[in-house]
Amino acid sequence: MDVRVRFAPSPTGYLHVGGLRTALYNYLFAKKHGGKCILRIEDTDRTRFVENATENLIENLRWAGIEFDESLEKEGEFGPYIQSERFDLYTKYGKELLEKDLAYYAFDTSEELEAMRERLKQEGGSFKYDRNKMRNSITLGKEEAEKLIAAGEDYVIRMKVPEEGEVRFKDIIRGEVKVPCKDVDDQILLKSDGFPTYHLANVVDDHFMQISHVIRGEEWLPSTPKHVLLYQFFGWDTPDFAHLPLLLNEKKAKLSKRHGDVAVEDFRAKGYLRDAFVNFIALLGWNPTGDREIYSMQELIDLFDLSKVNKAGAVFDLKKLAWMNQQYLKELPTSEAVPVLKAELEKHEVTGLEDNYIAQVFELFKERVTFISEIPEMTSYLYTEPTEFDEKYMAKRWKEDTADMVKPLIEKLSQLEEFTHDSTHDLTKAHCEEADVKMGQLMHPLRLMLTGISSGAGMFDTMALIGKDRCIKRFETFLAKKESGEI
Repeated sequence: MDVRVRFAPSPTGYLHVGGLRTALYNYLFAKKHGGKCILRIEDTDRTRFVENATENLIENLRWAGIEFDESLEKEGEFGPYIQSERFDLYTKYGKELLEKDLAYYAFDTSEELEAMRERLKQEGGSFKYDRNKMRNSITLGKEEAEKLIAAGEDYVIRMKVPEEGEVRFKDIIRGEVKVPCKDVDDQILLKSDGFPTYHLANVVDDHFMQISHVIRGEEWLPSTPKHVLLYQFFGWDTPDFAHLPLLLNEKKAKLSKRHGDVAVEDFRAKGYLRDAFVNFIALLGWNPTGDREIYSMQELIDLFDLSKVNKAGAVFDLKKLAWMNQQYLKELPTSEAVPVLKAELEKHEVTGLEDNYIAQVFELFKERVTFISEIPEMTSYLYTEPTEFDEKYMAKRWKEDTADMVKPLIEKLSQLEEFTHDSTHDLTKAHCEEADVKMGQLMHPLRLMLTGISSGAGMFDTMALIGKDRCIKRFETFLAKKESGEI
């Protein structure tokens, strides 16, 4: 069997991280089996339609490295399949079910439906359409129904679920599923405005697009019996199903916007690296080996196995995501980091730096941060002379005799021809041995004078990056201000 899968989002806003995982698993499965992965926009619910949501979805999917194999050519441009452009197809097959007596007209108003729900609630019954007591072509008869339609009364078309028996289907992740027909609702297939519901459009499209495997979120599991029945009603082959586990927050509740960021674009804006984020998303509910957590996209493709996806919900662990981003940041090619860091520096009004200098800054701090965006605030002293000095650090590390201790070392540093990590380190070490002082007694004062803060990259790396002339100038300026009482 040729593998053909699809990602079918609704254009209702942002790309949810759960949606990205669904798209990713479809993509990995298709690539693993040499199949096709199709993008289809399911926009039949116009009440939830958001302008430009489709473009946003596609842009974020491409950022994640997911490219689709097949698309609809329109006016010389390629784009996804759009359900709202296929209404004639859905109407045709909705009417076919009417002709086969596998669907019926229903004329109930919203008030009548609400009264039915209240009655069922009082009776303790299930919340499903009570077709034997409502206004539809079953209770009214075909002739009366046709009169109402001719008179212009609003109607919907509902599927006619068998009253007995059960619906069975196999789920790759959950095994065999059995649902009694009495528990399946007579789902609306075509709404009063002529628009199809998700259920009809979904099944019709999956059939005609020859979808072999439907890989989607667990929230669609209760709808699957309706879809299986529709395949049977039409006499079509049923695809294989795989329902992915829910994504949970750290409190084991369903991941939602009210608990924090869930949009892919939010994580992008925070500076998560693409490969790290995709790696993390791939492991939400699945891990190919269990003995490692860092995988390339090709490794994810080669190892992907739907049968190894867990049934239980997967926790979206932000700490683990941050750790993973750190691992990828450490290995990020400097050439890729420089333009990103340059843009972040410009946000802090730091401009005019050469790429080589920015590259050295990145190399110095890439193992000390989670995001590139953190570097500018940590490194202001690498671009401008410090004007403020950490008072607690100064009180702890600058004593009455400190100035006399550092001046000889500063003089020796000013005489160095090569101002590198090794040369400054070796000179300082030799000076400390000669003066019989500990390295810390001099290194902390040097850091204070040079940076104004108590933490940062290695002191000798920092000195080499800032350069001899700027270092000596800062030392001398600090000492002068200290002697004059300015600091």
